[in-house]
Order: sequence, then C-alpha cells, then structure tokens
Amino acid sequence: MRKLSTRTAAVAAVAAGSLMISVPSTSAVPGPANHPHSNNGSATGWDLAERIVKQVKPPGIPSRPFDIVDYGADGTGTRDSSRAFAGAIDAASRKGGRVVVPPGEYLTGPIHLQSDVELHVSEGATVRFSQDPADYLPPVLTRWEGVELYNYSPFIYAHDVKNVAITGKGVLDGQADEDHWWPWKEESDGQGGVIETEDRDALFEMAENGVPVEQRNFGAESQLRPNFVQFYNSSDILVKDVTLTNSPMWMIHPVLSENVTVDGVNLDSPNGPNSDGVDPESSRNVVIKNSRFNNGDDCIAIKSGRNADGRRINAPSENIVIHDNYMQDGHGGVTIGSEMSGSVRNVFAEDNVMDSAQLQRALRIKTNSVRGGVVEHIYFRGNQIPQIGDEVIRVNFQYEEGDAGEFTPTVREIHIEDVHSVGGAFALYLRGYERSPISDVTITNSTFEDVQTPMLLEHVEGLQLDNVEINGELYDGTITQGDGD
Repeated sequence: MRKLSTRTAAVAAVAAGSLMISVPSTSAVPGPANHPHSNNGSATGWDLAERIVKQVKPPGIPSRPFDIVDYGADGTGTRDSSRAFAGAIDAASRKGGRVVVPPGEYLTGPIHLQSDVELHVSEGATVRFSQDPADYLPPVLTRWEGVELYNYSPFIYAHDVKNVAITGKGVLDGQADEDHWWPWKEESDGQGGVIETEDRDALFEMAENGVPVEQRNFGAESQLRPNFVQFYNSSDILVKDVTLTNSPMWMIHPVLSENVTVDGVNLDSPNGPNSDGVDPESSRNVVIKNSRFNNGDDCIAIKSGRNADGRRINAPSENIVIHDNYMQDGHGGVTIGSEMSGSVRNVFAEDNVMDSAQLQRALRIKTNSVRGGVVEHIYFRGNQIPQIGDEVIRVNFQYEEGDAGEFTPTVREIHIEDVHSVGGAFALYLRGYERSPISDVTITNSTFEDVQTPMLLEHVEGLQLDNVEINGELYDGTITQGDGD
C-alpha cells in the first residue's frame, strides 16, 4: 500500500434528469451499538485512511499452544472432532493461547471461539464442516441478510468476544455443494420462489412488524443458510492466511464489531449462491488487505442492516480500508449495500487488481427507497481493472424493490482517482432519484477503454471529470445536462 496523502478535487455544476452519453463533454450517524466512536480528530480523505490503518492492530494473544489432537481430535477425518475443538478452545481461553490444528483432515460441527483465543490451521491441515444442519443447533443470535434472528450457528462463530484470531495456511472447507446448503437458494419451492423463500419472507415480515428478536426463532425446520465465519459484537479480530472454500453463503461477516483485520486470506467459493467474500456489517475500523477473492457474489460487500431492523439498530459501517487485494469472479469488487439502512461512510479502496470478465462491476452501490440510509465519503484510487464484465462504476437506486418505499437514500461524495479499466458495458452507470440525486462525484486522471457506452446518468448532480479518457476521448470538466432531452 502506498503512503496515503490528502487528495482534493473540485466539485461543480449539475447533471440532472436522465441521460445516456456517448460523446465527450467539452464544458469546463452514531457508531455501532456498544462501541464508542474512534477518535479520528479532524482527519479526512486519504489522511483519514492512513489514520485508520495505523489504528487497526492485530490482537495480542499469547502463543502458548493447545493442540486439538491432545483433546481427542481425529486427524484422518473419519470421526467427528467437535468436542476436541471445544475442549482446546475452553482450555486456551483461560489464560489465552493458540489452538493448533496440525496437518491432517478434521471433521467438525460449528466452532465457537472465545476471547483471547487464536485458531491456527496449520499448512497441510483441512477442517471440513458437517453437512448436517442439525449439527448447527441450538440456534444462536445472528444476522441474516441484515436482519437479526436466532438461526443455525455460523460454522465459525464468535459472540461478545475480544482478542480473537483465525490464522494459518490451512484450509477451512464448508462442504457446501449442489446437495447441501446451496439447494435452499437454488431449487424451486413450487410456488414461484426457492426453498428458502418462505422463511426469508417470514423473517422480513417479523422485522417490519417489530417482532422482538427473541421470538424470531429459526433453525430446526427452517432453511436459512448460515454464514461461514461470523464475529458478532466483538473487537480486536484477525483473520490471516487461511483458505475458505465451499461456503453456504457469506464467508467472513463481522457484525457490530470493530478493529478487524483480514490479511492474506484466500476466499474461494465461485460456485455458491450469495458466497460474498468479506461483508463488514455495522462495523468500524476494518482493514482488508493482501487477499484473493473468487466468489459467486460480491467480493467485498459493506452493509449496515436491512430496512426496519437496520434502522432499529442504527449502526453504520465506517472507516474501512481495502488495499492490495486481487479480485477475480464476483458480482462486484467493492460493493456497498444493499443492506445499508444504517448508513455507510469513510470507505477507501486502493491499489487493488480486479481482473475477470466474470467480475461484473468494480465499484458498486446498490440501494432503494425501502432501504434508505446514507452512503458518503467513498474513495477509490489506484485500482487496476484489466477486465470487467459490465459497469466499471455502478450506483443504482433501483435495486430489487426500486422506488417503492418511504426512506429515500442518499449517496454523495464519491472520489475516483487514477483508475484504469478495459472492457465493460458502461464506464459510469449512475441512477439516482429526482428528489435525491447522486451528488458530488469526482473522477480524476483515469482511463476507461473499450466500453460499449461511456455513461448512463439519471439524476446526478456535481459530476466533475478531470483528465478522464473514455474510449480514447478526453472528458475534462463538468458534465451539465438540462432537461434530459
């Protein structure tokens, strides 16, 4: 990661209404629940990013080892080792220590981490998680697509902990496949939905009606897939070097958590539905770096709760730095939403490589007037995009339900600099609302080559281009639109 410095850009003029552009222009919220605000002083822009990187530190966990084999684990993978994992974690938590998974294959149910514990999956070790949903009961407090409930335990779960880590060059294999977990999202329910539709709709209705979380009890007969790794209301978290594969849905999901580092992780689940790589939700002070993404959904998706439940908790995601990652397949490289009702701010993505025709978008913000929320202060710099499938930059207020609610979203202050892409349907695809235009977007020193259409703009104010080339044509200044004719 380069040394960060403050960048400023002029913001001016108006582009409103609806416009598809094919020729160059020539005109000149409180912090997460239970976590106090970090003190960022007056730092803004890339100065703030530098401060976040300095503040986010890995947890200090003693290195004393607790080998799971000593607690009865079976390294051949033929017997269940759940009790061995639990026993080693209990022992390590008393004084702090490293739970070591030595080379071999291990079968287990959910692993519940405790404070001051590092789960170290050694190179040559593979941890395979049970394919039986009953093994992930009793239900635990979790968030599912932005709504709180009690559901199947995530495969690795930490609740109300501090100083916790998952490290090592081994493999965590969720064993989700065409016969386990994925069918709940992919197979028809015979009524126009998929298997999980009934439970999904029931959960969302409970949240909209204000049903207490304790009564949103799923699991057992329900069919809502669990996350792979989830940290809930926790702090001082590290995930480093491990490979995660074959996930039931979202892979690494910090919720209401802070001081989180994801470093050098291989997230490989391109065939699974909703298999997002890293999804910080209502979390703050997060650094995601040096990792490799190959996903069946968004590589990184930043979230803050869905609809009424997101507004009830009212905790934004903020202060998130994403740098030096490699992103292959996925719906979006860096995505914000659609569960963003608690708002998102201060997101910095720098020096990432996004390189696949199956990666649909580089920077994506998805929302609507059912979600609401504010997205602001988004910085996207020095990212290389040798291949892209659809839009390079996409901000869309018409996601899913579209303009069907009473909670108008706001998206403003997006700064794009030194970004270079090849391919795609659009360089810029920006669709706001007339009553809430996307505002104050600046793009500087960037090139977009071989796009089919340079831009589609709908209700955009303050789009400033400075030394921007699209298909070899220079766009320099403000794009101003009148009535959209």
